[in-house]
Amino acid sequence: MKKYFIAFIFICSITVFAQEDFKFEFDFAQFGYDSTSNYVEIYYSFPQNELTLQNENGSTFVSGFLEISIEDTANAITVVDNIWRVNNQIDTSKINSTSLLGQIGFVVKKGEYVCKIKGFDSIDTLNSKSYKEDIEIIPLIKKSRYSISDIQLASNIKSENANQNSLFYKNTMEVTPNPMTFYSATMPVLFYYSELYNLNLEKPNEKLEVQKLVYNGSGKLIHKKSKMISRDKKSIVEAGAVNLSKYPTDSYTFVVALVDTSAEGGVASSKRLFLYNPSVKQEEDKTAENLGYIGSEYGVLSDEDCDIRFKQAKYIASNQEIEQYESLDSLDSKRKYLYEFWLRRDTNPQTAVNEFREDYLKRVKLANDRYRTMNKDGYRTDRGRVMLVYGMPDQIDRYPNETNLKPYELWSYNSIEGGVVFVFGDITGFSDYELLHSTARGEIQDRNWQRRISAN
Repeated sequence: MKKYFIAFIFICSITVFAQEDFKFEFDFAQFGYDSTSNYVEIYYSFPQNELTLQNENGSTFVSGFLEISIEDTANAITVVDNIWRVNNQIDTSKINSTSLLGQIGFVVKKGEYVCKIKGFDSIDTLNSKSYKEDIEIIPLIKKSRYSISDIQLASNIKSENANQNSLFYKNTMEVTPNPMTFYSATMPVLFYYSELYNLNLEKPNEKLEVQKLVYNGSGKLIHKKSKMISRDKKSIVEAGAVNLSKYPTDSYTFVVALVDTSAEGGVASSKRLFLYNPSVKQEEDKTAENLGYIGSEYGVLSDEDCDIRFKQAKYIASNQEIEQYESLDSLDSKRKYLYEFWLRRDTNPQTAVNEFREDYLKRVKLANDRYRTMNKDGYRTDRGRVMLVYGMPDQIDRYPNETNLKPYELWSYNSIEGGVVFVFGDITGFSDYELLHSTARGEIQDRNWQRRISAN
């Protein structure tokens, strides 16, 4: 089993505000731009049959407004704040079967941002839907290692005779986005587009393996296809299609993984989607639920992968659970234990997805992305541990350049024990912030923590 890990999660947390369920939809994907920035593409869809019909010079058309703001949360700077009007001349006989579709892109520098996006009717402005989303920009074009972009889900990809003037044209292809991330019996083909970067930086004479994987809502692998690629180019496009017509109605996770088979390492990008296909019946006797751990993703983990997965979850394990896992002496017993460990923590077993596990694994990924050091994975750092145990803080105050003081951060949790604070300091100067003090019960307390960050 290769050493890459896939969290079956939505990449970002989304808050939705709708007026009478106006069916404005959006999705986004990040692609590499340079060593300091990513290119963020936003895909949107207006329901034409819910927009006000307008007539002008004998033509019938619909019109909506797209409002987008992107704010740098660390510096309280708004980097994007615009409203666009989008129009479409229509055939009223087809108004119920088509959407007003588009995309727009921005170059965004490394950092943490809040993106607010709103779609509304140009006449009836109360007919609207708004989203608020946290986005973290981590440049994909790095100097040391291969990487992979987000996955763009599409309703169609045209490579032959592609229209170079199309809004959706890029890298010789016409990629029509699917902002709804919804597929059906009448549109069963999942088209996807992604980009692979920095391929030629290491081992130029060896090859990498590209894997395309589909997991169902229970986490069972139902589709896998792979190919080998050379490292003679700096970057390439990975695009294609997967026919979902033989699968039943369910939520699915599509994964593109880039694997270094010689080093047993890799990176992966995933995207959630929904398929409505009522004509195909669920195979009741073959579901992951009935097969237990054997039918789950844990049923294929290696011994080393099991140990890593448990180390990541160790912060929320009881002392008894830790002792039990450490006493296991077979691979199957470890696989079964991990499966049951998360099953016990499923706060809503009626759903196909373990929401608690997904939220935790999302934080593991965030911790690794944000707090990784030269010799330590992000989840093993003090900041990573606190994030995994207590969740995302309500507020982070950063002090990177205070006079005569080493860099430090204050994390505030307002709803824990009436409000608690964690203080982290970069004592060594290598960006491995140590926990110096906390007001939370059971955590280290040092009322004189300021002396440890003194630069004198």
